[in-house]
Amino acid sequence: MKLLSIAFIFLCTFYYSNAQPVKLHGQLKVVGTQLTDQNNLPVVLNGMSFGWSCFHPRFYTASTVRWLYKDWKCSVVRAALGVEPDKGYLKDSAVQKKLIKTVIDQAIIDGIYVIIDWHSHNIKLPEANEFFKEMATQYGKYPNIIYELFNEPDNETWPEIKKYSTELISTIRAIDSNNIILVGSPHWDQDVNLPAEDPITGYKNLMYTMHFYAGTHKQILRDRTDAAIAKGLPIFVSESAGMKATGDGSIDYTEWNKWIKWMEINKISWVTWSVSDKDETCSVLNKSASDFGGWKTDDLKESGVKTRELLRSKAGKK
Repeated sequence: MKLLSIAFIFLCTFYYSNAQPVKLHGQLKVVGTQLTDQNNLPVVLNGMSFGWSCFHPRFYTASTVRWLYKDWKCSVVRAALGVEPDKGYLKDSAVQKKLIKTVIDQAIIDGIYVIIDWHSHNIKLPEANEFFKEMATQYGKYPNIIYELFNEPDNETWPEIKKYSTELISTIRAIDSNNIILVGSPHWDQDVNLPAEDPITGYKNLMYTMHFYAGTHKQILRDRTDAAIAKGLPIFVSESAGMKATGDGSIDYTEWNKWIKWMEINKISWVTWSVSDKDETCSVLNKSASDFGGWKTDDLKESGVKTRELLRSKAGKK
């Protein structure tokens, strides 16, 4: 009997540590301020954001998604649709949608969650509405999907963002009634206190994004976010990293570890920026990195080494 109990525990441990995240958690939902799974248990997703699709298209491959899941142990990836820049969605929607859909399709195959991110700093309502209508129509039936409506509002006010977001939520909810929707907040997703005072109502499964870069954002932002959560605002960290907000400079490990601990305590999901090879600290890859994953340690920048270690640690791997 004792041997059977040990074997049962081993099999359960093996299953939960190796099961595909979507098979394990299923349809996500928001209960209070907590992201939860189909069994109402708290869920914390950890993963990587791809870089701007228009700047780093070479990494938008099925093999890279598979590598991030299998080797980096990502439970979520973020497909960052470049909107305004040259070669972006507004200039070449067909190419950009193909890149985004490649990531989404492989995430569904691998059983991980995927954030469809409208990666813009400006309000482009008609274009965003058309895009999210297509995404919801094609992918809304899959529990893998998370919609991010507005990457980082910069100078827009909360009333402007709220109006824009409500329009898009209405479009998505007419097609997809369940999947999580992420709403941005002013000042590069720093001013979460504003939606906390005046949240969007009438819809379920909404969360609000907060972004941090540990070299710039410190205890003041944690305190502000704590206050927003206390007022009932569900938070999802859809972009973060350890250096300055410029994406460059040295990594502040002390502050980054404080952020990781804070998110762990608060059961907040986080995504690190970014799968790219730009000459900057926040791009996790060197130029030597393949388009298709299979990266060695020498292919990773300092942030890549640290992030991979964090992700594997969260998954119980060394």
